[in-house]
Amino acid sequence: MANLVKRFFKLSTFSFFILAHSGCSLTGLAVPAAVSGGAAGVNYTYTNVAYKTISYPVADVEAALSKALKKMDIKQTERKEEEGKVSITAVADNLDIDIDLEKITKTGTSIKVNAKKGVFVKDKATATEIIVQTEKKLEEKK
Repeated sequence: MANLVKRFFKLSTFSFFILAHSGCSLTGLAVPAAVSGGAAGVNYTYTNVAYKTISYPVADVEAALSKALKKMDIKQTERKEEEGKVSITAVADNLDIDIDLEKITKTGTSIKVNAKKGVFVKDKATATEIIVQTEKKLEEKK
């Protein structure tokens, strides 16, 4: 029996390290993005949804987001508004994109972008670029 427990422990440990080094996320913790150019500060949830809090009101972020999506040739298909939250659905050639803008404070907004190819594949680069372009449009407004 002790031998079986040792084998199980070794196999579990081995599996953990294989998964950890293959890029699979093993926990529900946010994983910081690789810092490259304008993508600094963009984070990802364990499900690879890009997110960032921006120091602008929701209305300003939504206006900048619309301009950024047009610049990237991404078409908005749906918009829903609830108390303190705006949800936008958009499409690109082979991507379905869900964007949530949530009021944190009067001048703070959380933006979350989930760019998907099918059910399982996430496009983190496009999600990050949407956030980066939205921030650029907000800076241009100043």
